[in-house]
Formats: sequence, C-alpha cells, structure tokens
Amino acid sequence: MKIGLGYDSHRFEDGRALFLGGVQIPGAVGLKGHSDADVLIHAVIDSLLGAAALGDIGSHFPDTDAKWKGADSAELLRTVVAEVRSAGYRVGNIDATVICERPKLRPHIDAIRARLAGLLGTDIGCVSVKGKTNEKMDDVGAGVGIEVHCVALLEEK
Repeated sequence: MKIGLGYDSHRFEDGRALFLGGVQIPGAVGLKGHSDADVLIHAVIDSLLGAAALGDIGSHFPDTDAKWKGADSAELLRTVVAEVRSAGYRVGNIDATVICERPKLRPHIDAIRARLAGLLGTDIGCVSVKGKTNEKMDDVGAGVGIEVHCVALLEEK
C-alpha cells in the first residue's frame, strides 16, 4: 500500500462557475485558476500522484502551458488515474476535507462523492468528503477562498 497527501487552495473570483469534485455548485462564486480551478480535484490529483511517487499536478499540467487553460479538472483526474493504474496501483480510498466559509457543502456532498467515485473507478464507500469552516480565522475563514486537504491510499493491483 502507498499513502499520499494532497493540498490545494484557490481564491474566489466573480464571474466564474464553482466546481468541487467535478460537480458544479449552483449559485456559488467560482475560483480563480488556470483550469476550471476545481480545488478538490486538484488536491485529489496531488494525493494520488504523491502516493504513486509520480510528481505533482504542476509537473503534469503546468499552469504555464496554454494547453491547460480552462481545462476540465475531471479530465485531468481521469488522466492521473490511468497513470496510477499503469504504475501498478488501484485506488483504495480517498479522504478529503474541504475548508470554506461558503458555500455550505452538506447539500452537495453526496453528489460530489458519487462523481469522484466514478472518476476514480471505485465504490462511493471508498470516497470521503467532509466540509469544514475555518471559524473565521485566516484568509479562508474570512471567506477569501477554499482550501482542501486530501489523503489517498493506493493498493497494488
């Protein structure tokens, strides 16, 4: 088994749609980023790549490359899952914590878990997503953006 830790954060930006775990959150302000800025998927990608010792999201999809401008993070995750499988692993489970003051995530958690499970090629019971606030502390607590911490467990095939 291999364990990887992923982290990402993005600031809010008016005029953009918010995607979390491949699910568009209706009525919410989106995040600033080179791709669609799906902060949850980015943390999942880094946790998977870290567990398999395959680098990080920036080495695979650099924000200096116009090819990734506006990219769908779900497609990036599919690519990484295929690379992880080629390296001889399958996803055991994912545990992610999304930290934000807004939007409230509880109404969207089940859809996010189902979407991630599909993208990861695993059962929904192997995908945990939790929403937390930062109790008004630091920039995230002030509502400036969203951060995500994620742990992935890979198992040898």
